[in-house]
Amino acid sequence: MYKFDSVASGGENEGLNKLFGRVEGALEQGLLPVEVFCDDKVFRAEMDRIFTRNWVFVAHDSEIPTKGDFVQRRIGLDQVIVIRDETGKVNVLLNHCSHRGSEVCHEDQGNAKHFKCPYHGWVYKINGDFAGAPHFNDAYAGSLDAKKWGLRRAPKVESYHGFIFACLDENAVSLKEYLGEATWALDAIFGLHPQGMKVMAPPERFIVKADWKSGAENFCGDAYHVSTAHIAAELSEFIPGIREVSTIARGYDFGNGNSFIGHELTQWGPTFEMWAYPPETRAQFDLSGFDPVQVDMIKNTPPTIGTIFPNFSYLRFPQPATPGGKPVPFTNIRMWQPVSPGVMEMWTWEFEYAFLSDEDRKEAYLAGQFGFGSGGIFEMDDTAVWEGIAKMAASPWSRRAGAMLNYQQKRGGPDPEWKGPGQFHKSIYGEYLQQGFWRRWLREMREGDAAREGSKQ
Repeated sequence: MYKFDSVASGGENEGLNKLFGRVEGALEQGLLPVEVFCDDKVFRAEMDRIFTRNWVFVAHDSEIPTKGDFVQRRIGLDQVIVIRDETGKVNVLLNHCSHRGSEVCHEDQGNAKHFKCPYHGWVYKINGDFAGAPHFNDAYAGSLDAKKWGLRRAPKVESYHGFIFACLDENAVSLKEYLGEATWALDAIFGLHPQGMKVMAPPERFIVKADWKSGAENFCGDAYHVSTAHIAAELSEFIPGIREVSTIARGYDFGNGNSFIGHELTQWGPTFEMWAYPPETRAQFDLSGFDPVQVDMIKNTPPTIGTIFPNFSYLRFPQPATPGGKPVPFTNIRMWQPVSPGVMEMWTWEFEYAFLSDEDRKEAYLAGQFGFGSGGIFEMDDTAVWEGIAKMAASPWSRRAGAMLNYQQKRGGPDPEWKGPGQFHKSIYGEYLQQGFWRRWLREMREGDAAREGSKQ
């Protein structure tokens, strides 16, 4: 685990501010300084300024359906326990004893009646309240204030379509306000049936020697890489015509670094309507609550890939579950978990609509794993090239030369006739969504420093 030193000193802050000035000027020219990746001082600042202030996905309702159910997750570098208490409320608890700081939970998931620290035996209720300690009267003479010594709770915990997010900033806006206009797309993705979606297995986790932002940026709007990085999928006849995937890609920009790629899948034929769900499944979807623009989007150009800032990404795309099989839509949620400068841990969940049969959900699970599991053909392609970015960012030659990354693709601008929220772009070319991600990153890094300094006053 990364050793987290104190937040940037005065000298470091000066260096960071110079970098932020360079980033701002470079983005105006369609460029990005390479040292935003794989940098120790940048990483420390991100953990403090981004992950303690923004809403971060931690679990789904279907993972903790009953009282006492819990999963262990992360917010930045912080290990947290996401648990449903006796009242049904979901609490997000820091996984460190308030006595001496040892971890109180060592299981990834389970059901608990309490948590007991293995060091000195302090016990906590499942809502985080202090419950007792060994030799309590002898050790504390009954004078310990239980109200002050419970597990630390995240001050903000909310869910949207069953997806549970937490925020460590008690002054943060609500989750819905944070998501903003992106809720319009999330409703279309996850709200097609009243039973909602359910997770099909615990998240798959694996380490990648790449910056967490490489994955988040890629999923927010990069379809340009598909015809090169994933050409093996066409050469092997797994997905014929993959070189043309970017030509039918469109962009949905909801601002604040929240964006989606949409694919005009019906160009491949009527069977690809609504992500290529089969007719019997589509017949059970309820579109009555959606506006006409949403309905047209869902049917013809649905959101297929996207990112909610900072590190929550989504993928739903039709592909075979086995070589030569029919296209099967799958829904994949992933978190780009920071570990250390230039290293992340990828967490990947497979979801499907709860009303579907076990057989249909299993087929969707296999399709998702075949393409985007730890050994999936697309996953191996992506992680290999992202690791190269981290190596360049750590290159003394690149840093000495002040190397810049290129974001200068040309584009025609947003569609002036778009009637939905945010902006719609008829072409994914232009890298405008990736630039939007980096502008949000820059704003958070600057505002997070200001908030930290203000709290000291």
